Amino acid sequence: MGKAADVSEFDRGLIVMARRLGMSIAESARLVVCSRSAIVSIHAKWINDGYTSSIRHGVGRPRVIKEKGRRRLSRWVKQNRHQTVAQLTAQYNAGPSVIV
Repeated sequence: MGKAADVSEFDRGLIVMARRLGMSIAESARLVVCSRSAIVSIHAKWINDGYTSSIRHGVGRPRVIKEKGRRRLSRWVKQNRHQTVAQLTAQYNAGPSVIV
């Protein structure tokens, strides 16, 4: 079973406001459609730290090919659709970018 998606910033604000207005944990969970434990942890984070933003930004391995290089590679593939991966790699590595 995979991890559920993070609660959006808007929903986090909604949770905090609902709890401040006196709604119960279960009512807040039904309002935002998330688990009660998420409601408790988001509200506790707001009480303790004063903010609710998620720290999970930028997780994972950084991309080797940046956006400009991806566009260049896409253009090469469209120009000659019969090139092999080895030929495209050699052509990309001959340029000034990162070696892949």
